Amino acid sequence: MNGDNRLTRAHDLYESAVFGGDTTATETAHRDLDSLEADLALARGRLLHADFLHRREEDPGQLPAFERALELYTRLGDTHGQSKALFCLGCFHQVVRDDAGTARPLLQRSYDLAQQHGDRLTMSYAIRHLGFADLEAGDRAGGREKLEESARIRRELDFLPGLAAAQLALAQLAYEEDRDEEAAALLAQAREAAARSRAHGVLAWIDAARVRI
Repeated sequence: MNGDNRLTRAHDLYESAVFGGDTTATETAHRDLDSLEADLALARGRLLHADFLHRREEDPGQLPAFERALELYTRLGDTHGQSKALFCLGCFHQVVRDDAGTARPLLQRSYDLAQQHGDRLTMSYAIRHLGFADLEAGDRAGGREKLEESARIRRELDFLPGLAAAQLALAQLAYEEDRDEEAAALLAQAREAAARSRAHGVLAWIDAARVRI
């Protein structure tokens, strides 16, 4: 069989169960397929979220995909997978549904689990969106601190497209707080990082912000 090793293993375990009389083989195969289904659901939901960012129309399959991924990762005891699914759920409620109250605990749990696993990339996403939640709630100091942490992590990871997006958010915040020189410097840094990584989508966001700022 071609494809994911978990599918190949499930095929072999099926034959072990049917032809070899192994009564425990299917239990292992079901766990493999639950893991595969969780990864697939998460990937599908992320693609639907990308579609939303382009079209600004919610796809009815996005939320169920993230919820299914979280359900399966939880069943498997995969807390690393849970942290990723929790972030996507939190981001969905914050960005798509504009529901910060539902989003915040999901994002915080995602950050905490990612921190336990040393998954600094997921940490950078979760803390970024927790920063946005703080800003929406009127906590500008807390929001700025979290956005700065996200930028710092992404710089250390050399995740240039994400760093550019983080610097853009900080530039917009600086502009709103009348720190114009800092805003201009951050925008220039963001544009450089986006250009170096050929992040054309982020470049478009930066150019639009430069018109406003």
